[in-house]
Amino acid sequence: MNFRKATLSDITEMQKLYIETIRTICKNDYNPEQIEAWVSGVSNTERWIEVIDTQFVLLSIINNQIAGFGTLKNGKHIDFFYIHKDFQRQGIADKILSELELEAKKQDSRIITSDISIAAKPFFEKKGYIVKAKQKNIRVGVELINYKMEKEID
Repeated sequence: MNFRKATLSDITEMQKLYIETIRTICKNDYNPEQIEAWVSGVSNTERWIEVIDTQFVLLSIINNQIAGFGTLKNGKHIDFFYIHKDFQRQGIADKILSELELEAKKQDSRIITSDISIAAKPFFEKKGYIVKAKQKNIRVGVELINYKMEKEID
């Protein structure tokens, strides 16, 4: 497994991973309408370009394929965090999260936050993240539940 920062040429593969992961991994926690509302965000190409241009975007690469990625916004907020459906439970999420936390420390952040799906909540709790609020988000007219979580990283 190697790590590298994402470039604009990675967007298409990242978007494919995003869609496949949500549709596969989150199907037990969200209904089909919620999943389709969630993946609809993939069509906002400007947002993906902005993420690459303005955030710390770390890719995990295995056999020339993106196995997972995480992004850190403003040095203190995990914006995207997805592990490929075929690479779950192989320690990739642990390593990406550790690297994002390290980057947050380098940027002098004391607290790291994220909006975490129902599916990812147990993983983040094991890593020391605490639920601050249950959130109801509306995306294309559909309600999605997630959790505002944070961790002190001094």
